[in-house]
Amino acid sequence: MGYNLQVTIDKDSGFCFGVVYAIDMAEEILEQDGYLYCLGDIVHNDEEVARLKAKGLRIIGHDQLPALKNEKVLIRAHGEAPDTYRIALENNITLIDASCPVVLKLQNRVKTSYDQQEKIFIYGKHGHAEVIGLQGQTNGEAVVFQDIAELDGVELPNSFTLYSQTTKSVDKFYAIKDELLSRGYDVKANDTICRQVSNRYEDLGAFAVRFDKVVFVSGKKSSNGRVLYDVCLRSNPNSYFVSDPSELRRENFRPGETVGVCGATSTPMWLMEQVKATLEGF
Repeated sequence: MGYNLQVTIDKDSGFCFGVVYAIDMAEEILEQDGYLYCLGDIVHNDEEVARLKAKGLRIIGHDQLPALKNEKVLIRAHGEAPDTYRIALENNITLIDASCPVVLKLQNRVKTSYDQQEKIFIYGKHGHAEVIGLQGQTNGEAVVFQDIAELDGVELPNSFTLYSQTTKSVDKFYAIKDELLSRGYDVKANDTICRQVSNRYEDLGAFAVRFDKVVFVSGKKSSNGRVLYDVCLRSNPNSYFVSDPSELRRENFRPGETVGVCGATSTPMWLMEQVKATLEGF
């Protein structure tokens, strides 16, 4: 006898528009040319990357870019630093720019602040593709921190401008702003968090409480995946993180239970469908 689990996929989960845009662009060129270079993983999801690689996507690192000449290279949704554009120009590389419009707008704002000689602090994940692109707008001078504890005991300027990586938690950003203001700093805070992502934080909590168990599907490299999974866990302690269906454990479920399946902004719908099918097969 099967478990007869009642499985529902969260209709608001799956790719954000920036990722949809980048993948659509890549698929169009792959169909036309048979191959396309992409700077870094097109999306922080190994399964989706593998699907596109099979169609001819060639992932390269920044260290390989200077050796390419006369080719097309895709810039993914996370955006790039000015250096990338400079190298492309020198090497006659055609950039297929799929930078997310929310990220581009933020890059412009950071650059304007920098040109006005403001001191810039960025709340974001160290080494994250988007953050590297933002730091590039400031010639690498912006201070990046992913936790306010990193600023303890650091000599901060009296006044500075605060920005956030687009996929961070709104609540955490405002808590950091309030804490810095309470410490007496003159902080000009710019909430540059993508509302498509932040709305998902709110909606996901409401989704997770509706089920006996929750399966959160995401690549391990996705930073918004980690944050969203924590949201699930807070709303429903019976939440499990998986990157693909093979990680599902039958013993975590009981016959007849209701299971909610949801994911990060970098989780493809087809992968959540596979997870649903696997659960229904238990």
